[in-house]
Amino acid sequence: MKSISPNLNVMIKASEKASKIIIRDFGEIEKLQVSKKSPTDFVTNTDIKVEKIIIEELKKARPNFSLLSEESGEENNKDNKNTWIIDPIDGTVNFLHGIPHFAISIALKSDNEIISGLIYDPIKNEMFFAEKNNGAFFNNHRIRVSKKNDINDCLFATNDKIKTKLDFPNRKSGCAALDMAYVAAGRYDGYFQNNLNLWDIAAGIILIKEAGGILNEIDLNNPHNIKVIASSSNISAKFQEKLVKF
Repeated sequence: MKSISPNLNVMIKASEKASKIIIRDFGEIEKLQVSKKSPTDFVTNTDIKVEKIIIEELKKARPNFSLLSEESGEENNKDNKNTWIIDPIDGTVNFLHGIPHFAISIALKSDNEIISGLIYDPIKNEMFFAEKNNGAFFNNHRIRVSKKNDINDCLFATNDKIKTKLDFPNRKSGCAALDMAYVAAGRYDGYFQNNLNLWDIAAGIILIKEAGGILNEIDLNNPHNIKVIASSSNISAKFQEKLVKF
């Protein structure tokens, strides 16, 4: 593994520090006070505390960088070419129900391109990270997307409400960040979803690209209602055909 950049090192330290809160609160899930944000999207005290720690750590190291985060929104600072994109807990509903499938997601956008990304599952202690032109890694081991050629042997992830029956195997996990990390690691063969926010997928974008995968064109200046279709190059054309009505 090549040496990681100072920026990625800051992201790793911030996520590790914040994860201690997640692990502690997940162990006492019944004591959490929950306020409703929408029928399927809850914000918890943990979410807010974790985001606060991450932002504090990132600002300590890079005080001039701008920010885009799920709970706090957009913060334009002196350096508006570099923006941290943060989701403190992607998979909040899983967290609230005691399902150990959620992650911290941090990405760095520079000159309208994602150049670093980290997705950290604190319960399983699985960290996925990538940097532009430096490859994608899982706990310091290089990862690549799946090499399968037959779409019937593949497994795909989504969290969308599917209106038409899909004729290929798919799963709904409730965590977009981990779905994309799993595509990068070859656990899933592809991922598709509509109506995503940039903080859900920013780190996943660089992970999949650096792991050799293919994604549709994504406008990084629009933080909402994003559509993602991602897979390996081996099955990309077949996958796109299957999703023609998606």
